[in-house]
Amino acid sequence: MHKSSPIGFFDSGYGGLTVLKEVQKVLPQYDYLYLGDNKRAPYGTRTAETVYEYTWECVKTLFDKGCELVVLACNTASAKALRRIQQYDLVDYPGKRVLGVIRPSAEIVGDYSKTNQIVVLGTEGTIASNTYIDEFEFLSPQTKVDQYPCPLWVPLIESRNHNTQEGKSLIKKDLDFIVNTFKKADVILLGCTHYPILQKFIEDNVPEGVQVISQGEIVAVSLKSYLERHTWMQGKLTEGGSTMYLTTGNPKEFEDFASTILGIDVNVEQINIK
Repeated sequence: MHKSSPIGFFDSGYGGLTVLKEVQKVLPQYDYLYLGDNKRAPYGTRTAETVYEYTWECVKTLFDKGCELVVLACNTASAKALRRIQQYDLVDYPGKRVLGVIRPSAEIVGDYSKTNQIVVLGTEGTIASNTYIDEFEFLSPQTKVDQYPCPLWVPLIESRNHNTQEGKSLIKKDLDFIVNTFKKADVILLGCTHYPILQKFIEDNVPEGVQVISQGEIVAVSLKSYLERHTWMQGKLTEGGSTMYLTTGNPKEFEDFASTILGIDVNVEQINIK
């Protein structure tokens, strides 16, 4: 019997589920395995070395479970760990690939802006890395990119306090500052896969004409294109339409939150990385 070879998805917590959901719409035929490192989340305030170590541990776990292709559905991991993994670690894993979420966004988001000015919102780690600045400079040099860190947003989402009055007030305070500071920007890119959970609230609190762009659909289209161009990888993946979920945290909490994001009931298995 052919061994299962799902597409692996990794995030520090729940945010990557917003990407997985869109990928499943575009590529429903494949098997998927999602790993959330909820026990050690959030990653955004951790050092680059720690993010790399945690990310690589989780990627190796997905490899061990049959994944030939892993998507880092986490901007902090993509910014701080992806290049090192691709350039050095994969040498010992021939035939396996790891992709991120930043480059696909930088490839097309500039096209959404009429003013050629956008704002990227992200964790402190993602913003400090300047990865978005570098990618846009290379892929869309006509686009002026400003960045703004939102360090409270992921903890608010992970603790489910983003819907409380206090949580909404903290988020709105950031949005008011962003709107008043970057007045010519007509695109806000949500450079953290947790942030689409706040998208409706964000859209309701920015001026009309400002587009709020999430990464899920962008990554889904990019992944589809990648597989069409790399048929050797496509041939390795199993097509059973199944999805499994792993967390390093509390599986019941993960099930409840994931079911809210995905709109379906899910079963989650707890896993120890160390």
